[in-house]
Amino acid sequence: MSTDQRIVVTGVGATTPLGGTAAQTWDALLAGESGARPLEQDWVQEYDLPITFAASIKQDPGEVLKRVEIRRMDPTSQYAIIAAREAWADAGEPGVEPERLAVAIGTGIGGVQTLLAQYDVLKEKGPRRVYPLTVPMLMPNTASGNVSLDLGARAGAHTTVSACASGAESMGYAADMIRSGRADVVVAGGTEAAIHPLPIAGFASMQALSKRNDDPTAASRPYDTERDGFVLGEGAAVIVLESYEHAKARGARIYAELASIGMSSDAHHITAPEPEGAGASRAMLEAVTRAGLEPKDISHINAHATSTPVGDIAEYNAIRRAFGDATEDMAVTATKSMTGHLLGAAGALENVITILTVHHRLIPATINLDNQDPAIKLDVVHGEHRKLPGGDIAALNNSFGFGGHNIALVVKSV
Repeated sequence: MSTDQRIVVTGVGATTPLGGTAAQTWDALLAGESGARPLEQDWVQEYDLPITFAASIKQDPGEVLKRVEIRRMDPTSQYAIIAAREAWADAGEPGVEPERLAVAIGTGIGGVQTLLAQYDVLKEKGPRRVYPLTVPMLMPNTASGNVSLDLGARAGAHTTVSACASGAESMGYAADMIRSGRADVVVAGGTEAAIHPLPIAGFASMQALSKRNDDPTAASRPYDTERDGFVLGEGAAVIVLESYEHAKARGARIYAELASIGMSSDAHHITAPEPEGAGASRAMLEAVTRAGLEPKDISHINAHATSTPVGDIAEYNAIRRAFGDATEDMAVTATKSMTGHLLGAAGALENVITILTVHHRLIPATINLDNQDPAIKLDVVHGEHRKLPGGDIAALNNSFGFGGHNIALVVKSV
């Protein structure tokens, strides 16, 4: 066991509103595409929903999964399995004993589609018609359990549930599992499938969603003066983590180092961020310190930046509090402008994007930034993606969630 052991990323996988794979998602990000699109389900009209668009998954899981897998898994597990299989293959299917292989998959809500659909069955057709696999399909831990079954991972199957910070927390938790000696390889990430009438109605009722029904692709606009809420998204993102020594010994391709995690809680409000960014800044500084770095060493931030009027300002205040005058010199991007907000999978996807940013030394540009809020004095990459300089690179990925959860991850070049 070594608390200073280097943990590296050897595989990435994703299924998102921009593509059915991590590579397709990355290409779409560099092209500045939006994954937001009108919803075509009958229930949009049936319930007269105030919001009629979302960043729905681009590739139908039925194109890559067997029919029996679709039947037995809630979409949260379907997405997680797709992303995990891609990441595992991308890592070269590491030869590791099952007792040394673990899984950590976070989610904010879990199997909400199964839960609500089967409740409708109960009301309309009675208890005898409720699907026998309802409970194992709706459990928040079912995605990690299914990935564990799929890969034969026996060192642990864990689920972090911390709202929109869940996926990022699972990745930091996975790295700490390796450092503590509990596993040699961990498959980690986040998944969410909450595009359903109830979550949409709930978020709309609290005025959290953008109302741009007439222009979905322009709806997610972090930092813009006209931002009016987030775009609900869905999907999953997964990475394969192992120690640097383990990866080198098997000749694995290494994307980047997952150097550290910083965690804190606001204890301020169940949904609103602490406006001055005190808690979030502590998480960022903890991540930087645990990575053996100083604030000036961070050259890029993939921000949480949901496109809400209050949230974007609060995160800016936190960044400014953590990094001081260096804040204006950091290249910041807000990729939710393209992917929408994947809730429990958001931090996982954005950390995959940060890993690929460091690996390819390219920062995807924020889209829909027509007029930057003058109160947010950040160097926001927009218009065209930007190259990162040569040499050692350290980047920060922020994720925050309802309940006051704050997670910051540091990714370094190898």
